[in-house]
Amino acid sequence: MGWAIAVHGGAGDIPLSLPPEKRLPREAALRRCLDVGIAALKAHNHPLDVVELVVRELENNPHFNAGKGSVLTTSGTVEMEACIMDGKTMKCGAVSGVSTVVNAISLARLVMDKTPHMYLAFDGAEAFAREQGLETVEMSHFITPENIERLKQAQEAAEFRYFLYTNFSLGLFKLQTVPKDAALADGDSQIGIVGCVAVDSEGNLATATSTGGIVSKMVGRIGDTPIIGAGTYANHLCAVSATGRGEAIIRGTIARDVAAVMEFKGLSLKEAAAYAMNRVPRGNAGLIAVSSTGEVAMLFNTTGMFRACATEDGYSEISIWDSPIE
Repeated sequence: MGWAIAVHGGAGDIPLSLPPEKRLPREAALRRCLDVGIAALKAHNHPLDVVELVVRELENNPHFNAGKGSVLTTSGTVEMEACIMDGKTMKCGAVSGVSTVVNAISLARLVMDKTPHMYLAFDGAEAFAREQGLETVEMSHFITPENIERLKQAQEAAEFRYFLYTNFSLGLFKLQTVPKDAALADGDSQIGIVGCVAVDSEGNLATATSTGGIVSKMVGRIGDTPIIGAGTYANHLCAVSATGRGEAIIRGTIARDVAAVMEFKGLSLKEAAAYAMNRVPRGNAGLIAVSSTGEVAMLFNTTGMFRACATEDGYSEISIWDSPIE
């Protein structure tokens, strides 16, 4: 038994041709956050504190779809979500519809620690954040030029797909090509949700996940991240953080399934993670997980997933596609 940690920065249609200016900052952030988490575990911090710390770092990085980098709704607003869970006690906290809190994951932690509830959303979550003295800013802090461009390109891509579908239905279809920028934006906008799972040398487990949601989502839409058992889950056996298309992850109850088949079928972590992933249609999801004995699993059925992990025995990995990054 030993400590282990895994981090993800989102799974999706990540092209092998992803430009260096989009790839390298994310790789560097994963390395830095992995180092932060390793140092915290070596200092004997509780895994719950470790995953919150790491996810805060990722939320503060504009290259991921969480915190500062959160994508925009159809109305050009921000609605962030986050969830944190302790495996030993199974205490958890979740928030949705957050638009002014700098670190949604810390608000989720306060919901867990300071209220009799486990989930607060929208105005109630915002009011609680102010009551607790969390750092807040104007929503404009999150509405960056990059996220405005992401929204514009995603909407253009959606309009173009509708144009093709309509003309095909009317018998007016002609071979067309999706504009290059729109296609790239659509793929890039699908990735970036962040998460961290950790276990210490005593087998204590924790998980945390944070996201801005799906670019151009309807106002009020809630994804898998704050839903216990879907995008986030931890118990005495494992801790899981999922990423991908929220609706598919919710239907598949991915995170809970990993723990359930470990408990009721006696599968190993990697076997359980594979079982859960195989129940989700291809191209929709990824997950990271650690077990109470220090095992790590990082699986995805999308083109790629920004991910990193390390274990007490010296193993470490940072990857996007199938092969680790040197």
